Amino acid sequence: MHSTYSLPLVLLSIAVAIFSGYVSLDISSRLKYSEHVSRIRWVSAGALSLGLGIWGMHFIGMLAFHLEADVSYHIGIVIASIIPAIISSGFAFYTVSQRSARPRDLVICAVFISIGIVSMHYVGMEAMLMDADITYDPFMWLLSAVVAFVASLVGLYLMFSLPDVSRFHWRKVTSAILIGLAVSGMHYIGMSAAEFTPTTTESASGFSMDSALLAYWIGGSVMTLFLLMLISVRNEKQLETQSEELEMRFQSVVESANDAIIVADQDRRIVEWNHGAERLFGCPAEKMLGQSITLIIPERFRDAHERGMQRYEATKEARVIGQTVELVGLRHDGTEFPLEMSLGTWTTEKGMFFSSIIRDISERKQIQEQINDLVYLDTLTGLPNRRLFNDRLDALLAQGNESTFSLFYIDLDNFKVINDRFGHSTGDVFLRQVTDRLLTTIGKTDTLARLGGDEFIILSPNTGSNLAAHRAQQITNALNQLFILEGEEVFTSLSIGISLYPSDGHTADDLLKNADIAMYRAKEDGKNGFQFFTKEMNESVARKSQLAMALRKSIGRGEFTIHYQPQINLETEALIGVEALVRWTHPELGMISPAEFIPIAEETGSIHRLGEFVLNEACRQNKAWQDAGVTPFRVAVNISALQFAQKDLPVIVSQALEASGLAPEYLELELTETVIQSAQSAIETMEELVALGVHLSIDDFGTGYSSLSYLKLFPIDTLKIDQHFTKNIETDSKDAALVKTIIRMAHELGLNVIAEGVETKAQAEFLKAEDCNQAQGYYYNKPMPAEELDSFLYRYKKSV
Repeated sequence: MHSTYSLPLVLLSIAVAIFSGYVSLDISSRLKYSEHVSRIRWVSAGALSLGLGIWGMHFIGMLAFHLEADVSYHIGIVIASIIPAIISSGFAFYTVSQRSARPRDLVICAVFISIGIVSMHYVGMEAMLMDADITYDPFMWLLSAVVAFVASLVGLYLMFSLPDVSRFHWRKVTSAILIGLAVSGMHYIGMSAAEFTPTTTESASGFSMDSALLAYWIGGSVMTLFLLMLISVRNEKQLETQSEELEMRFQSVVESANDAIIVADQDRRIVEWNHGAERLFGCPAEKMLGQSITLIIPERFRDAHERGMQRYEATKEARVIGQTVELVGLRHDGTEFPLEMSLGTWTTEKGMFFSSIIRDISERKQIQEQINDLVYLDTLTGLPNRRLFNDRLDALLAQGNESTFSLFYIDLDNFKVINDRFGHSTGDVFLRQVTDRLLTTIGKTDTLARLGGDEFIILSPNTGSNLAAHRAQQITNALNQLFILEGEEVFTSLSIGISLYPSDGHTADDLLKNADIAMYRAKEDGKNGFQFFTKEMNESVARKSQLAMALRKSIGRGEFTIHYQPQINLETEALIGVEALVRWTHPELGMISPAEFIPIAEETGSIHRLGEFVLNEACRQNKAWQDAGVTPFRVAVNISALQFAQKDLPVIVSQALEASGLAPEYLELELTETVIQSAQSAIETMEELVALGVHLSIDDFGTGYSSLSYLKLFPIDTLKIDQHFTKNIETDSKDAALVKTIIRMAHELGLNVIAEGVETKAQAEFLKAEDCNQAQGYYYNKPMPAEELDSFLYRYKKSV
């Protein structure tokens, strides 16, 4: 039978095949990276769209075919022909969804798909109801099967090898055309294999549909397919446009960031490498894209980095982890640097991705180290400072064991002299030299710290008393060796106080305090040595602290009184003056020795108020004696070095004289030899006092500063021989010789001489024989209150 084709419907059938291929490629680009339920959904959608597309192309092509006889179609067979197309298409999409599919798998899959397409075609041919028989040309039939296989293989290859084809529209369109032409070619070759022979028998009956109705039905299906495709394309275009806009914004943000931003896929391959990464790692994006992200991590850290990435990946959560970690990075030139990484992950159809925001923290680390140095290290010596030392001491105490350790509190004995002589810069050099020597004496586990000034401290774990004593002697020996400062040989000494844990305390404060107490005892015992802390020292410090607090309150409470000791002219045995001596009677502690409270008063600064009290009271009392008719004599008042250093001392003396009404010539100020440590200012102050009319004497002569040059410089009237020499003149020939020398030297300089501490007649006779001018001591009378001195003056006057 003669047949013809409707060209519009032929073109329509080819268009349906092409659009079907287009949709299939679009689905396949999403299918490879889908997971679980999403994969099943896309496989089903792809099978339905491709199966219906192939089936629609086939029946539109059938409608385009016209025979001389009337043709209708069996509706049941028409519907049944859809099944092979959908099943074979589903098989194709399932294969594409397998990421590990091999070429052999594609060939096998193509065989099964071609069988499905051929089955769909020839089952559909059987749906034709007409007065004709259909026979097939074997060659053309075989050719149609081969074309079906080739079409299936081409389609599978394109779907599998071009998963991201949706991003390149011209490639997808080209691939869709190839698939559409291959499927259409199979159909029309198959139609060419059919031969129609007229028959006289009636066609089979059944549920049939004439060609017009079937054309409408197929046409509706095709229109629906076109509509779905149009919607799909439009939605896809909108999504792609939005995606491109978002990607452009993302790229803009990424590229404008100063920090390095790197994105890697689940295989650890770099897919994003911004300009910040190029600057930071010194490598362009062209070389890094597709490379393993482990290249930016030093090899020794890569295993740990991979384990961390695996932990993130194991969560399988589509969210940003957002954890910041510090790592070591590796630049392209092989240099390492510290970095801070903010790591995040997210999951898409294409799998899990890792984003890293990386910042070079080298400068921050350097600043942190500098801050730590400022906070925890001494800027001069580089040793731990008090803060770091306390941290280490607290850490050792926090261990909670009873292992013995020692604290060595070290103070240089003459650092002030070195500082004053050479200057502070050289003093700093000296402290660094001291540090170097101390470092040679400590163990690896010891901590040497500088607390400030010339004070150092050593924390020595696992050190008992015997080892501590040995270590202290080593330290002393090391620092007793000479130093060279500005070309001169300089020697120093040190005092060391030692406290032991746990016997001397269980807290850091107690151990430090007790070591400090022991150090001061070492100074009191002559310096250049060491002392272990004892409970007796603590009791002494406690009493000292108690007296210091009481001193401030006792001056105004009338607890201090003045005792007076007579001074006698050795030639005439006449009373020439008295020395005012302060006494303290505490309401609870009783009588307290001046040798105990005077040093405390000097240390706490109370000596100024106390000294003014003695000066004012002595002047007042002497004027009272004169007003009572006693022959005028001088009253001697001791002035400490701290009092003498007051710039307003002449003013204070002047006010005391004015308040009491005592004439200046009846006041004598006894000064210690230590005032000459600042000779020029001492001379100026002395001249101001002499200008007032008062007398000046040097107390305890021979026991202070080792210089005699001040005797010709200072405007003094009297030298006072210390009682240490006086009490031994009968038994010690050297002390006797010293006393003789002092008397003769004073007379040669035109100075008056008075000896204190005279307790025997023999001492008085010796001094008188050597032409000493005056004397005082228990031989004549002990210090007494003013009311007792009244009686003494009366008796003394009668006896004279």
